[in-house]
Amino acid sequence: MYIVGFVIPVPEEKLEAYRDWSKRSVELLTEYGCLEVVESWEDDVPDGTHTDFRRAVGAKPGEKIVFSWQKWPDKSSVDAVEKAMSEDPRFNPQEEIPFDQKRLIVGCFRPIMSTPIETD
Repeated sequence: MYIVGFVIPVPEEKLEAYRDWSKRSVELLTEYGCLEVVESWEDDVPDGTHTDFRRAVGAKPGEKIVFSWQKWPDKSSVDAVEKAMSEDPRFNPQEEIPFDQKRLIVGCFRPIMSTPIETD
């Protein structure tokens, strides 16, 4: 298993646009082998003393934080989809992306522990 994680500032009024954009992205990602995508909309994201999610992405007033991750079989699957993204025109949508891509944070992680706990 391999995890790709994101922290994204999204204007609050663009929740539905983000949800639609995400659904289209998931269709492509699963076609390329993604096992699971979790998109989480800010509910309780406190301001930190030294740092926090908002400062990390330079969130502006009126923006909400999206915490998202993708579960892949392995790193080679992620490497393959990254190459495909530059070649498959479907990864370059014609519609406006509902957030500022320059402030998105992404990271790839090799799990060191995982449990099958499911919650709402």
